[in-house]
Order: sequence, then C-alpha cells, then structure tokens
Amino acid sequence: MTENDRDDREQRPKVRVTDKRRVRPDDERDTVDGPLGSSSGTRGVPSEDPRGPSDEAPEASPEETPLVDEGGAKGATAQVGADERAAEYLGDLKRLKAEFENYRKRVLREQTRSLELAAEPLVARLLEVLDEFELALMAAEAKPDFDKFLHGVELVYAKLTDILRSVGLERIDAENRPFDPERHEALLQAEGDPEGEPYVADVLRTGYTLKGRVIRPAGVKVGRR
Repeated sequence: MTENDRDDREQRPKVRVTDKRRVRPDDERDTVDGPLGSSSGTRGVPSEDPRGPSDEAPEASPEETPLVDEGGAKGATAQVGADERAAEYLGDLKRLKAEFENYRKRVLREQTRSLELAAEPLVARLLEVLDEFELALMAAEAKPDFDKFLHGVELVYAKLTDILRSVGLERIDAENRPFDPERHEALLQAEGDPEGEPYVADVLRTGYTLKGRVIRPAGVKVGRR
C-alpha cells in the first residue's frame, strides 16, 4: 500500500455499522437461537438439564403400566353380595315357615277348643233330662205304676224336645209331601202308577234339620200318584 492510499483511507468518512448480527461477539453468535427458537447453539441437539441428572425413576408409559382386571373384581364382589342375600332370604323363609307352622297348630287348638265350649251349654241342659229319666226309673222300681211311668216319660220327652228346639233342631215334616231327595231318603217303594209323581207315602224314620241344614234326612216309603 502506498502512502497516498493510506492517506485516502484516513480521510474517508467512517460509516457506522447498525447490523448487530455482524458486530456481535463470537461467544454471543454461538448462542444465537436456532431455527425453532430453542436456546441451544447447536441445531437439532437438545440442551442438557441444568439441574443435572435426576435420581427419580422415569414414569412408565401407558403401554408399560400393568392393567387391573376391574371387571373380574366387580364380578367377584357381586357374587359375594348375591350369596349373602341368598343366605338372608333362606333364613327369612325358614323363620316364616316355622311361624306359619306354629300359627296353624294354634288355630287348630283354638278351633277344637271353640267346638268343645260350644257344646258345653247343650250338654249342661241335657243333664236335666238325664236327671228326669233317673227319677222316673227310680219311681217305677219303688212302686210300679204304668200310667205314672208313662206320664213321666212323656214329660221327659217334651223337655228334651224343647231343649233341642232351642238350639235350632227342627223335625222334617215329610208325610204326604212330594219326594225331595235332599230331605228324604227312600227306604221302601210302594205299589202304584209307575208313571205318577213320587211322594212320601209313609215316614219310617224321622228326619231333622239344624238351623235350616239337613243333618239327617227322613227315611220314607215312596209311592206314586
């Protein structure tokens, strides 16, 4: 370089550089952001964790986490609950069966007791008739008198009839009535027109009803007319 050239450069005005990328220090250019905005100075190389290596175990990925069979656990729990309810229902059923058996026996005893108590008033009144029969037999042995004995028997019979009538016993009036198989029982067949209507020609055994219900049909001789 000649002396003239050196003078020319010294006299040339200095230009101020405004492009910071060209004037940054070398150490700053090494840390310029990469294309993706990372703070690393090397493209594609991840920066190291400033905290240093961690002692904690890395978290397992979902593929590596063991799966729990929730359906099997729920099924086992439901089975246990069903078994407990079945045992409870069975116990309730056994208790109900025992209670019903006790109730049936108690009702049977009460019904039997009710029938016994219902017959007690009638039996007590029939004892009076039994006393009358005993007095009549004693009088006939001490002093036989047929007329008095007959009169005594008639009185006892009337008293017995009154007692039975008071509890609802009625005699079935069947003679010369149309034959009714519900109230009459045919014991004999009289001669007559085979095409005629059957009727009661004669009463061979008295029938009775108790409060309107037939307890013994009248035994009759059936004729036709």
